[in-house]
Amino acid sequence: MRTQPAASDVRARTGEAPAVGLLYPGSSAADDFPRLEERLAGAVRLPLVHTSVGEDAHRVDALLDLGSAGRLAEGAAALTAHEPDAVMWACTSGSFVFGWDGAHEQAAELSRAAGRPASSTSLAFVAAARALGLTRVAVAASYPQDVAEHFVGLLAVGGVEVVALGSHGIVTAAEVGTLGRERVVEMVLDGDHRDAQAVLVPDTALHSLAWLDDLEDAVGKPVLTANQVTVWEGLRIAGASVHLPGLGRLFRP
Repeated sequence: MRTQPAASDVRARTGEAPAVGLLYPGSSAADDFPRLEERLAGAVRLPLVHTSVGEDAHRVDALLDLGSAGRLAEGAAALTAHEPDAVMWACTSGSFVFGWDGAHEQAAELSRAAGRPASSTSLAFVAAARALGLTRVAVAASYPQDVAEHFVGLLAVGGVEVVALGSHGIVTAAEVGTLGRERVVEMVLDGDHRDAQAVLVPDTALHSLAWLDDLEDAVGKPVLTANQVTVWEGLRIAGASVHLPGLGRLFRP
């Protein structure tokens, strides 16, 4: 039986831009992605579907519901019209609260629902850290401490030690989305540690894609943000180039 070629193979032959489909809960910093798409002048397509949200709360029970299989399957169905090459669950807390094994199973279920390679922002952080050879990092988290510690645990299983954890106790994604450039730079500076090889900023509700080079200049080391690693991982699992300008050390050759 003949099989249809993958969308990524067709795009590679025709020179079309790769498409990373994003499942994004709510809308707090969703505008980061179309702005990036515009800035890159068509080098990447980032079709986005807003997944349903029960309660906007950085609380474990609410986050388990946020990342439930039903919500992601519904979003994956809506993404099919965009013919993505890969699909990303663009949410850190709604993936790391499931733990290492649970986050992988979540991504596998999403891949089955979408019929495409799939991953999540939490797993993207580990993949990005490995790509840069990072083993010791600082985390500048917007979340309450108990939620942020789940991220630390996932990183540890992935072979990344957190030498400093800064948590800012922000309870809702809506509030995180209001933080501007100066506040984000301040968060990264406050979260840095002399023993850290990089600073990780794990919240897709936080705007960051326009400021990545500024953030790295501020601390003098790589900075990995949630929206940045989400795009990078989507391109990586789609088999597309991850070399793009203005997106920090992670995207440089």
